[in-house]
Amino acid sequence: MLRQLLVGGAVSLGNIAIHAIVMAAVVATGRRVLKWKHSSGQTWLSVLMVAVVGVLLVAHVAEVITWSLAYAILDVAPPGADVLYFAFVNYTTLGYGDVLPGEHWRLLGPMAAMNGVLLFGWSTAVIFEVMRQGMRLRDQTTGA
Repeated sequence: MLRQLLVGGAVSLGNIAIHAIVMAAVVATGRRVLKWKHSSGQTWLSVLMVAVVGVLLVAHVAEVITWSLAYAILDVAPPGADVLYFAFVNYTTLGYGDVLPGEHWRLLGPMAAMNGVLLFGWSTAVIFEVMRQGMRLRDQTTGA
């Protein structure tokens, strides 16, 4: 059990590092972009939000791929199972239950789910912060 916790913790920390780097870049870029002069506040904010969410989706896919690589290296998924699918099901807490991990690695699924929930929550917070800042700047420029 300790081995599972250590491996799951290491993969989770790796994903947290990926997410932290992406989040720092998103927030810094968002702040710079929001300072640009633009004529249509609503359209500009919409474009920014689509870009932010798109970048975050790419980050989450990278994190799922990280889990799938760990699963492949450790031979966690049963023979013939798609490790990327297995990683997505765990990370998103979808839990179809059609693919089960090997007996010696059962804790990795719940750890991936916990990691996904944490990182989805963090993404949600950043999405709302960028939107809040954008709406505040839009209102300042339109005098609302």
